[in-house]
Amino acid sequence: MTIIGAWMMFFYTQYCGLTATQGGLIVGVSRVVDAFTTLMMGSLTDHFHKTRLGRRFGRRHFFMLIGSPLLLSYVTLWIGGMDFWYYLATYMAFEVISSAIMIPYETLPTEMTKDYTERTKLSGSRMFISAGATFLATFIPGQLFRILGQDSPIPFLINGAIFAVIFFVCFFVTTMTTWELPVEEVLRQESKVTEEKVSPLEIVKEYATTLKNRSFRKHLAIYLLSFTGKDTFNTVFAYFCTFCLGLTATVAANMLSLSIVGLPVTFVAGYLMIKRGPKFLYVSGYGLMLVMLVAYFCLFVFKPSHLIAWLFVVSLLYQIGRATLEFTPWNVFPFIPDIDELVTGRNRAGEFAAVMTFCRKTTVAVASIATGWILDRSGFVHGAQTQTPGVRMAIALVLMLFTGTLIMLALLVALTFKVNPANHEIVRNELERLKNGGSKADADARTRTIVEQLSGTPYDEAWPVER
Repeated sequence: MTIIGAWMMFFYTQYCGLTATQGGLIVGVSRVVDAFTTLMMGSLTDHFHKTRLGRRFGRRHFFMLIGSPLLLSYVTLWIGGMDFWYYLATYMAFEVISSAIMIPYETLPTEMTKDYTERTKLSGSRMFISAGATFLATFIPGQLFRILGQDSPIPFLINGAIFAVIFFVCFFVTTMTTWELPVEEVLRQESKVTEEKVSPLEIVKEYATTLKNRSFRKHLAIYLLSFTGKDTFNTVFAYFCTFCLGLTATVAANMLSLSIVGLPVTFVAGYLMIKRGPKFLYVSGYGLMLVMLVAYFCLFVFKPSHLIAWLFVVSLLYQIGRATLEFTPWNVFPFIPDIDELVTGRNRAGEFAAVMTFCRKTTVAVASIATGWILDRSGFVHGAQTQTPGVRMAIALVLMLFTGTLIMLALLVALTFKVNPANHEIVRNELERLKNGGSKADADARTRTIVEQLSGTPYDEAWPVER
């Protein structure tokens, strides 16, 4: 996905003869269609344990197992010289396959452990590997450009084949070495709650109820705004380097490969997640990114001496902020279903993951289409080696203002976010107490306040198992 975000639009416009608007439409339309797949998958994976296959393979791991070899289809995205409909079909197919396995995957931290620190360590380990993969996903394309040149789509095809194999192998290993809640435990929990959701309308209403969770609403806003901003940056960065700064695609890839800094950042962020909580990480990471976006624009306007050296410094600091951005929301997410379970009495991690992915794909679709439209409206000429001053200014403004506005809005919401280690421990303790037969009447005032503050639901209306 890092490669797609950084190079897909560039590949379409520079090597496939498509306009920026067509490239944006491919990404946008595919993600809108795929967004509805995610909703179906969220409900399907949460209820799949009721089937024979789900009882045998697991409600999460069944989809991961059959979906992992289909990830090899990634290579079909990077074949040059095809038409608009080919690229739309292949991109749409890969998005659907990816979602069908990622929705179950994203629920695993919630089910593998209930402890805040253990979850943070698990998610931190995952993000450490992700940071290394992000580095490879930006470093390897740059080396292929350097070796094979930048006038052919062949480097993209080779890169796609390499990562198709890596994606398949790593996801298969993950499927074989992770675990989920035993079916017996899921059935035991469900036996205490009356639930029968069968019609499509009832399923849609069920998804809508996730938004009653105050912490989830804020988390969703932070996630959507910041990740859409990050994706917008990745989409235009190659254009920014080649057309605004007069550098090469190899330089752009090398600057993106500074994402290697995400490896040490993950360690530090994991420690701060436990000691200080997510709000501290949001403020420091997003604040740093905003400053660096302004710095990028200054490089475009003033073109200082030693441009590449300055670009290196700015990109390194930006990648520190970006690594923090990517680390934090996915380390926060596993704690949201706990808050919901205390209110509803059910584990709905799949539904929450589906709503997150659905909303993100929808917003990214709009951002992709808007970015392509802005570039074309400014006079962008696909396949050209240079662009007019108006096009260069449009690219620079998208990089700074479009991305910056989204990150700033995410930061403002993050300032009001209340989930932290101390509050989560109170939620977990209360959830376990109620599961073990405790009475809501025995809850102390602080617990009631924290539950209401995080969930947005009066404590007396929570935990329906007792009623």
